[in-house]
Amino acid sequence: MDLFDFGHAQHRVSEPLASRMRPRTLDDMVGQEHIIGKGKLLRRAIEADRLTPMIFYGPPGTGKTTLAKVIANTTQAHFEQVNAVTSGVAEVRKLISEAKDRLKMHQIRTVLFIDEIHHFNKSQQDALLPFIEEGTIILIGATTENPMFEINGALLSRSRIFRLHPLEDHHIREIIRRALEDKERGLGEQDIILTPEALDHIVNVANGDARNALNALELAALTTPPDEEGRIVIDLEVAQESIQQRMVQYDKNGDQHYDVISAFIKSLRGSDPDAALYWLARMIYAGEDPRFIARRLYVHAAEDVGMADPRALQIAHAAAYAVDFLGMPEARIPLAEATIYIATAPKSNAVIKGIDSALEAVEKEKNGQVPLHLRDSHYKGAHKLGHGQGYKYPHNFKGGYVKQQYLPDSLTGRSFYSPTDHGYERTIKERLKYWRSLESQHQGEE
Repeated sequence: MDLFDFGHAQHRVSEPLASRMRPRTLDDMVGQEHIIGKGKLLRRAIEADRLTPMIFYGPPGTGKTTLAKVIANTTQAHFEQVNAVTSGVAEVRKLISEAKDRLKMHQIRTVLFIDEIHHFNKSQQDALLPFIEEGTIILIGATTENPMFEINGALLSRSRIFRLHPLEDHHIREIIRRALEDKERGLGEQDIILTPEALDHIVNVANGDARNALNALELAALTTPPDEEGRIVIDLEVAQESIQQRMVQYDKNGDQHYDVISAFIKSLRGSDPDAALYWLARMIYAGEDPRFIARRLYVHAAEDVGMADPRALQIAHAAAYAVDFLGMPEARIPLAEATIYIATAPKSNAVIKGIDSALEAVEKEKNGQVPLHLRDSHYKGAHKLGHGQGYKYPHNFKGGYVKQQYLPDSLTGRSFYSPTDHGYERTIKERLKYWRSLESQHQGEE
């Protein structure tokens, strides 16, 4: 070993375990069989070195960068990698200029891998388009964010999207096994015993993130002194210290934010309190703004429960007030109470249907005049204009109700609110039916 080999070996030792264990070939990859399994499109393209622009999309630790590295080891094209967080347009333009020269002089294509590509703004993404179209570069982008939200439509239309899923537990177990046995890049040179309980804990808390699992394993191995026999025993207690908190995939401004709140809303609407509480817990655990949660509860108390149980809106209001008055973590309790109440309340969307129907009538139909008997008659001269004449004061009639025209002439007889038979709306429906029965009596009295 010469001086340079020794320096390289020292660098490999200091390199994090997760980086050292990164697969080098497609056969080394663990998981993502739906896109790189035998016979799958992406695998065929990589093996045939027929690459086209593509976007890798998925949570952290699922193999996006690893897959790009595998492509780098497989393709005959020149491979360049940049990170959108630390690189700008100037660096990308320099790489593209070099790619042009490489293609012109040596007929060698260039694969440009841009990690965290969603950090490039619109103009930076636009700058790539001409060179992708003319074939100067083959773009491979990686992102944890939904590309439909974060990547320009023009760039998306020229790229194929491959979605990577969180790894399954058996994938994480296999990755840990390899790290413990690999003597060149892993921890195989050390006598490490990982108890079944410790392995279960790391796998469970890693939550599909291979990097998180390997980081925990490495920390446990480095901080655990050998026993009298020279063995490093990683038991449950050590594992719990090395990886204490489950990694929850959640981005308050991205895909997970919208997916989880959608699941929460649909669980409320679907009257499933257990599911609603689970999604609420996911948001709370991930640090979602409790005011955002309270606002959604407020909306759906009115939208999905409505007059079937008017108290739902009061409960939602109390929870929203508690968020400001109590703060977290105590406010999780009234938020949970409101969630359970709304999920288990009788459901009716008659309120939102009613207001939307009325808004549609205002927008699309001729706006009629306010009937004369309903117009304001309190100002001077109003009586001479006929305002208020013929108005029937409901309290002067039986049941405090009297039939008279309240809608404009063009909308007379129209119905916007149709109560259901659910919860309190059944009472409203019966009350409206009762008032209708009084109309004939009032007509006789007149």
